[in-house]
Amino acid sequence: METLLDLFSGFRWQDGLDILLNTYISFRLYVLFRGTNVIRALLTICVLWAVSQTAVSLGLIITNWAMQGIITVAALIVIIVFRNEISSVLQTKSLKSFFWGIPQHQFNTPLNIIIESVFELARKKIGALIVLPLKQGLDSVVQGGIPIQSRLSQEMLVSIFWPGSPLHDGAAIIQGERITSAGVILPLSKSKELPSFFGTRHRAASGLTERTDALVIVVSEERGEITLFKENQTHTIHNRLALGKLLKEDAGDDSTSKGIRRQTIELVAAGLICLVCFTGIWLSFSKGMETLATQKVPVEFINPDQRMEIISSSASSVKLLISGARPLINAIKPEQINIKLNLSQSVVGSNKLTITRENVLLPPGIRLKSIEPSELDITLDTLVEKELPVQPQWSGKLPKGLVMTEATANPSTVKIIGGGLALRDIATIFTEQISLDTLTESGTIRVALVLTPASLRLKRKDPFQINYLISKKPSLF
Repeated sequence: METLLDLFSGFRWQDGLDILLNTYISFRLYVLFRGTNVIRALLTICVLWAVSQTAVSLGLIITNWAMQGIITVAALIVIIVFRNEISSVLQTKSLKSFFWGIPQHQFNTPLNIIIESVFELARKKIGALIVLPLKQGLDSVVQGGIPIQSRLSQEMLVSIFWPGSPLHDGAAIIQGERITSAGVILPLSKSKELPSFFGTRHRAASGLTERTDALVIVVSEERGEITLFKENQTHTIHNRLALGKLLKEDAGDDSTSKGIRRQTIELVAAGLICLVCFTGIWLSFSKGMETLATQKVPVEFINPDQRMEIISSSASSVKLLISGARPLINAIKPEQINIKLNLSQSVVGSNKLTITRENVLLPPGIRLKSIEPSELDITLDTLVEKELPVQPQWSGKLPKGLVMTEATANPSTVKIIGGGLALRDIATIFTEQISLDTLTESGTIRVALVLTPASLRLKRKDPFQINYLISKKPSLF
């Protein structure tokens, strides 16, 4: 459990969105291309990528280089070889079918009605084109058509293809127990291997089965022959038994609930596999591309006693060794990292405070490796007020023949606020150094006071000055 928590210790909401977005994209690709050679080629590329990542983890440089080259070539081959299938999906007419539509299987289709209707059409030499979609949808492949949503019956099916009917030249699509649309235009096959006596209906049926997994039944208007197109194969039908057997393999004898349950399980499994794969990819990038960096962060002291102040600290900043993905490390701003130490339990005098991981606030996705120093020595003292005399601090010498007869501070005493420990041994406050070298006559000079340690402060910041009297030395003769 701890290992699992460590793996996801740097997980951000952006990472969750990233994983879910790519999971849905890959799931949609599976839905759109399932049952075709495209999905098999993509799965092969995924396996090659997994081999490449394994080679990286094992330090197999040549194998990794070879796998990357093969993956690049394979991706180009998929685009070239399966350009028709890819183009048909990208040229979809409906956003729903592309982004969230789920094609339905053939469930509980009344095959007897279809068989009897087909042989009735063949007996009367009425041309027909009947489509039974399976796993893949047809929205991205077919064009035109009139929505019918009529219950499947022999009379209805025969009337659609009856000569003179406005829908007889197109295809009829049967989904379950209903005829969903008629007069649909199918893509024509460009294959040169089809028999020369195949007409437009046959080429349309072949073109659809080249792009999808649908079953297509063609009734020849000239010869009255029945042909079933399935998985790029053609089957000439001579009797009802042969047609029924071929149809039942994919579209018959499955209850609605059982078929829907099977499809639901398939799609849920595909979604979970996509989720697991992209979670694994995130882990490989976030952990495998880990970068170390050092950050110098100032320490912030919180919850101090208002009657106390910090007199000294062994360090004002701490060096942190952090790790994370390179883009996250490069994007860190100084204000995103904070170190806060709680002084609520500190006492007057010396305190040793330990800096732990709980005291360090890091951006999501960044992990803490080490803290230096991990302990700080903090000296706290209670604030007191003390009145001290002021003493000028002279430097240098007066010009020859001059002597300072008097020097007074104005004011002569000041009130200092600071820690009791710091003020305990201080008896006098000195001014900054005043040079005597340039003084030639009596006057007044404004000076500043030197407060040591720096934690001390004046109660009132009034101007401070020194009044001095200079006179000539008396002559000895």
